[in-house]
Amino acid sequence: MTGHRKWAEIRRARRVRAAPPPADAALETVRFEGYGPGGAAVLVECVTGDRGRTGAAVRRTFVQHGGKLGADGSVSYLFNTVGLMVYPPGTDEERLMQVALEAGAEDVVPSSDRSVEVLADPLELETVRSVLTHHGFAPASAEVTQRAATSMELTGEPAELMVHLLDALEQLDEVRNVYSNVEISDEVLARI
Repeated sequence: MTGHRKWAEIRRARRVRAAPPPADAALETVRFEGYGPGGAAVLVECVTGDRGRTGAAVRRTFVQHGGKLGADGSVSYLFNTVGLMVYPPGTDEERLMQVALEAGAEDVVPSSDRSVEVLADPLELETVRSVLTHHGFAPASAEVTQRAATSMELTGEPAELMVHLLDALEQLDEVRNVYSNVEISDEVLARI
């Protein structure tokens, strides 16, 4: 059986980050929601000084890669705001789980790449991280992020098109984060 990886794992492994916004512009944070090839949910967070221009660029990118922009609220209900701490492969998962749950974490989740994720209430992230670090578990990364409540597995051509869409969205200057509920097969990832 072929393995699958969630977009968040793929993105983390590639460390995709957009350029910072210009310092002199009057900026606002906007969110766009849509569907990729195969119907997977996509949430795009942007920081922009021109909502219309950014919206047009995001819409064009969706269309060019087989997706479509949706209305506000069309996919955001599929995502939860969470505090996320990531630990590298080889971390003592059992001990981490014990300390994390005692510190107030909500869950400890092993990933397919053998890393371990600790989930916490976003308001408690710094407290949980401090306790974990005190006990020798300094996370490789810690952030407040969006996490899909359910996932959608894609293979074949729809999966390839979805990877291209997500990559293209992340390349837009105003885009800060792209979230999806898609799981892509290792076979597709090896081809791309």
